[in-house]
Amino acid sequence: GNMSEVSKDSLAKDYGHLLIEQEEIQAGYALIRDLVIFTNIRILFVDRQGTTGKKARYKTIFLMNIINVELETAGAMLDDSELTIEYLDNIRLKAHSESRQTLTLEFPKRYDMGPLYTMLMKLAYENRLRANG
Repeated sequence: GNMSEVSKDSLAKDYGHLLIEQEEIQAGYALIRDLVIFTNIRILFVDRQGTTGKKARYKTIFLMNIINVELETAGAMLDDSELTIEYLDNIRLKAHSESRQTLTLEFPKRYDMGPLYTMLMKLAYENRLRANG
């Protein structure tokens, strides 16, 4: 499946209570019942569970942990665009070992991936500079 954009106002109304101080919603996308919300601090995943969808699991990837982004654009047929985010999942960035995870999001062919990709790539670049500085 693929994602469709959700308005910031709608996201703020439904999920604003989950934000920390100084956190602002930048964009959000829905996939059937699930959501991906981008803020200035993190990416928040809302995984609706059960038949009613009232139960939900919330997962966070902090923007400061993103270390790489890969974009695969849609082909000529029914393909979707895929955005793969690689991030560190260990909290001690100064440790001599690292634990990496990846997460892939699918977007419809017609969605302009450029702004989201470049924003995440800029973050990954800045995070690498900070980690190696």
